[in-house]
Amino acid sequence: MRLARFRHRSQPPGAARVGLVIGANGSWRVHPFPEGTDLVALLASDPGEREAAADVAAGLEGYAASDVLLLPPVYPVAMRDFLTFEAHVDGMEKGHGNPGVPNEWFDAPVFLFMAPHAVCGAFDDVEYPSGTERLDFELEIAAIICRDVRNVTPQEARTAIGGYCVMNDWSARDIQGKEMKLKLGPSKGKDFATTIGPWVVTPDELEAARDADDFLDLAMAVSVNGVEVGADRSGHMGWSFERLVSHASRDSWVKAGEVIASGTCAGGSLAESWGRTGRLDPPPLRVGDVVSMTIEHLGTISNRIVAAAHEPPPTVPARRRVREGAGA
Repeated sequence: MRLARFRHRSQPPGAARVGLVIGANGSWRVHPFPEGTDLVALLASDPGEREAAADVAAGLEGYAASDVLLLPPVYPVAMRDFLTFEAHVDGMEKGHGNPGVPNEWFDAPVFLFMAPHAVCGAFDDVEYPSGTERLDFELEIAAIICRDVRNVTPQEARTAIGGYCVMNDWSARDIQGKEMKLKLGPSKGKDFATTIGPWVVTPDELEAARDADDFLDLAMAVSVNGVEVGADRSGHMGWSFERLVSHASRDSWVKAGEVIASGTCAGGSLAESWGRTGRLDPPPLRVGDVVSMTIEHLGTISNRIVAAAHEPPPTVPARRRVREGAGA
């Protein structure tokens, strides 16, 4: 089942409904659930009840793709972005002058917390952030958490995953690199936009795509201006999503409405290519570029980069401390 949040093009910003998506390749239609339906609660509901509600929605006429604007499937209560693709880590480390994947990477999955209020929809324009010359994308899969869990096993964690969607973790690489020299971040290098969408696909739709180790194995690809620049498979993750949720829940709550992301797949970013070759080839993204990402069974997101509508105020440097004994 594919579930979306949307508004009709005739409705004002702020309007939102949850709908069932039927069809494919631009000819899909979205069939609304009753007003007030919450997508995360729907993902957490009894499968039989959800199917019955979907049957009712499917019986309605629905709206054509051209009549609606797809919204982010959720506005997350939190977002954790993991680092699970070994080949991506290898390329990035070489770009930092290191020999390859650190041994510590294999010990446990690591993640960073992201800015949940920065999410945007599958086909929204994305404003070019200020202060960067190295804008990049990151092709990822995201899982939507539908119930609260703490200290759960991977087997128990499966029931907390309500569905999956495509994610683009936009990154300003030069800003990110400067921040991480201080052993913190990234912060302003990543908090300006994160695309999630186009809809959420429930786990039952993906059971046939699991490999022998019970990992989701889906084809992933990214293109810039219609030219494919990277591709991988989600089966190359070092940990399954169930293991990621289990690890995140150690001594901590993972809450309904959170987004748990895979991290960038191999070939899923420009910076990985830069790290392997030592050249900015392909070049950083610019205003006017269109970045499209497709994941098998999950759909496609596509965002155009546009000039920022407003210039933010300048950053004020730190006041330097006057050291004792310093000369006048």
